[in-house]
Amino acid sequence: MVQIGSVFFVVPAIAQQQTGQPRTTSELGVGIGGVVYKGEVAPRYRLQSNRPALNIFYKKDISSSLAWKASVLIGRIKAEDEAYTDNPSFLARELPLSMYRQATVTTSLLELSGGIDYNFMDYYDFRRNIRWTPYFTVSLAGLVYNNKTTAYRNGVEDPSLIYPSGSGKDAAYRTGFAFAVPVGAGVKYALSEHWNLGFEAGVRVLFTDDFDNLTDQNEQVMNPHSRDLYFYNGVSISYTFYKIHCPIK
Repeated sequence: MVQIGSVFFVVPAIAQQQTGQPRTTSELGVGIGGVVYKGEVAPRYRLQSNRPALNIFYKKDISSSLAWKASVLIGRIKAEDEAYTDNPSFLARELPLSMYRQATVTTSLLELSGGIDYNFMDYYDFRRNIRWTPYFTVSLAGLVYNNKTTAYRNGVEDPSLIYPSGSGKDAAYRTGFAFAVPVGAGVKYALSEHWNLGFEAGVRVLFTDDFDNLTDQNEQVMNPHSRDLYFYNGVSISYTFYKIHCPIK
């Protein structure tokens, strides 16, 4: 298929490299992994708290080292104070609030982001026997999330422990919007001329502390200085499209 000033791949990318013709690449992929939350109810990162997530992304190169990136992330987060009560003697000393509050945070999220990847090596240099590169990524994201946060007393759900009745702040179910800065790093490896295998891990730095719906509803059982974050880590498979740019005659 021919266009004015360009032709979509009619010869392999390796041949393009050998002829020295300028070309651009774009990449479409899907990743599966886990998301985990760190905040009021989960003050420490816990690998076992990861919940399944799906990531769909598109990349287009700017240069040999830079590429634009757009992605969609869908996931579900769950964290429990109970997860930190396995060792009561430890918690009595370090996390007594978790033992008393027994809160559970469940959040579903949809994230849309756009940003830049920086490749530390020339990934599309076909003169290399093994094509791979580590990379750094940074984006700006907007997300919509649906949250339920509640507490338990003697094994019975009792949201009034964290949301006092009549306070006007007792909405345990709610939908919210927020902005975040996803920052991460990864590694990409070429399985073939077109197929790529990747691994990425990173953190989403939120511009809000209301992600878990625990801010100042009841200061006796909440820490208004605890910042909310969430993490994504996963593996991906992607397909690269090549485009040759021919001079206009």
